[in-house]
Amino acid sequence: MIAIIDYDAGNLKSVEKALIALGEEVIVSRDSSEILQADKVILPGVGSFGDAMNNLDRFGLVDTIKNVVAKDTPFLGICLGLQLLFKESEETPGAEGLNLLPGKIFKIPAKEGFKIPHMGWNSLNVKDNARLFAGINANPYVYFVHSYYLKADNDDIVAASTEYSTHIHASVEKGNLFACQFHPEKSSETGLRILKNFAEL
Repeated sequence: MIAIIDYDAGNLKSVEKALIALGEEVIVSRDSSEILQADKVILPGVGSFGDAMNNLDRFGLVDTIKNVVAKDTPFLGICLGLQLLFKESEETPGAEGLNLLPGKIFKIPAKEGFKIPHMGWNSLNVKDNARLFAGINANPYVYFVHSYYLKADNDDIVAASTEYSTHIHASVEKGNLFACQFHPEKSSETGLRILKNFAEL
């Protein structure tokens, strides 16, 4: 059973549909006991960093997420769900994230020729042995929609990166924690394979 955390932050349905298409058993829930009992947990998200943290706090899900991670349940953050795993974001100064991984979220720098938000397909540079990317070529194309990006403190946790106006840490892995800045549920066969890899961990 894969639990998708419902905290009023978008793109739940598309993630749920992709997993069901892969034959996975899925629940969408904000019930802490259901989430803690799941075999795997996904934190999706579209919206602002501060609003999302407020919602997680309002629904009593901050401790739930930390407990899921502490009990070694595979956990996947998608898009905003990746950003929330870190301590802070330039999008909402003063708001504290989940602080589960070391790094910070920055605004994509404005440069001529680069539209913000970054919307569209970009190729990734994938590290060898990245577990989410098993069976996928080293430079797959995936779909992004974002204005803010991760700069991890430690390169060791970076599973994949991309270039768009700046160097972007696009996916991270550490222990049972996984996250993607891009949307695997909107990234065609490559994205489905990433979700399948997560489901089969």
